[in-house]
Amino acid sequence: MRKGKSVFQLGFLLAILAWGASLAFAQSRDQLAPTLSSAHRGFTVFRPRGHRSAATSAKAVSQGIDSIKTFNGEFRVPGVGASGNPQQRWFYTIAISDGETMGTEGMRASLVSREVIADSIELVCRGQFSDAVQRAQFNNVMQTDWHTFLKPAVKPARTLSIPRGAYYFALNADGSCCAFVLADIDVFSKRLFPTSPSDTSSPVGSAEHAGDITTKSIATFLFPNTYLYSGHNPNNCCVLGFHTYDFEPGDASNGFREKRYVFNYSSWISPGLFAPGFEDVTALSHEITESLNDPFVGSDGVHGITPWWLSQNGNCQNDLEVGDVIEGLPDSTLSIKTGGRTYHPQNEALLQWFEFQSPSTALGGAYSYPNQSVLTSLSPSVGVNCK
Repeated sequence: MRKGKSVFQLGFLLAILAWGASLAFAQSRDQLAPTLSSAHRGFTVFRPRGHRSAATSAKAVSQGIDSIKTFNGEFRVPGVGASGNPQQRWFYTIAISDGETMGTEGMRASLVSREVIADSIELVCRGQFSDAVQRAQFNNVMQTDWHTFLKPAVKPARTLSIPRGAYYFALNADGSCCAFVLADIDVFSKRLFPTSPSDTSSPVGSAEHAGDITTKSIATFLFPNTYLYSGHNPNNCCVLGFHTYDFEPGDASNGFREKRYVFNYSSWISPGLFAPGFEDVTALSHEITESLNDPFVGSDGVHGITPWWLSQNGNCQNDLEVGDVIEGLPDSTLSIKTGGRTYHPQNEALLQWFEFQSPSTALGGAYSYPNQSVLTSLSPSVGVNCK
């Protein structure tokens, strides 16, 4: 074993890259990860980060933002707002074009090996999954040819460095590294985002300046079997994904509008690490669908865009996190066979569930999709933090 200071080079892929991400770091037995047998697998709500100048902020108020194409909607139902006050009207922003056929400039989705590329593009990125979810929840108002098509693009791999003491790893059965890696979520996220508008050393900043991700695309940073822990304790595991955006100052070229780069971190999950069915594209499908339904993570990262809700898995939130409602429930994932392989995307809650609609106007009167039997009832009416 090499000794001394070590830095974990966390390789990942932007978009669909045909080779596995590289892992290169000094191994030490005192950094072996705990087992995942009792780990809580889930996802987190992640507040956007970035930078604003006084001049840009003032102009951005009147000029709007420079980001992906969206439409705004509202619904009316009695509920309790973020401040605890009664509220009737709720407003949301969804990353699709209202009533039109729409595709992003480039869907950035990354996978870990050549064999799964073609199948998973079709499964996750071309609309057979995320498009189907959107069509299910807007079934009663959409035009027949309306879609949310996403266009995958291949971009160069980049590396995220994690210092010693902020990561742990597990060995494969043959003693090689690594079956999976655990990283401190605070260190991971801090190094993922750019430190300044001109930063080209962080993965997100580098990709922005290279034009590999743009304000007109949704990016996925997919890491192989890389899970995050909180509280600087590897036993507080595991976050397998989050979606957010990086905001940077606008300039004369875009009318001084604030630039918003929408992206998600997701982990590719090898079979056998968690319960059967919670594997491969489960995290990816969760985060891509949430990126479409809530690209700006509420209002600039402050939730309260839905009434407080309590899901059957115990999650208590006031946001439009369509995957969080279902994660961990029985039948939370489904098996889809394509191209000779089986993938396991997560079922998603539909907008009607957050609207406390009864009956639901979604496809088949459902509250979840594709498996319409996962959610069959609404949340009880609850107050702040579900009290």
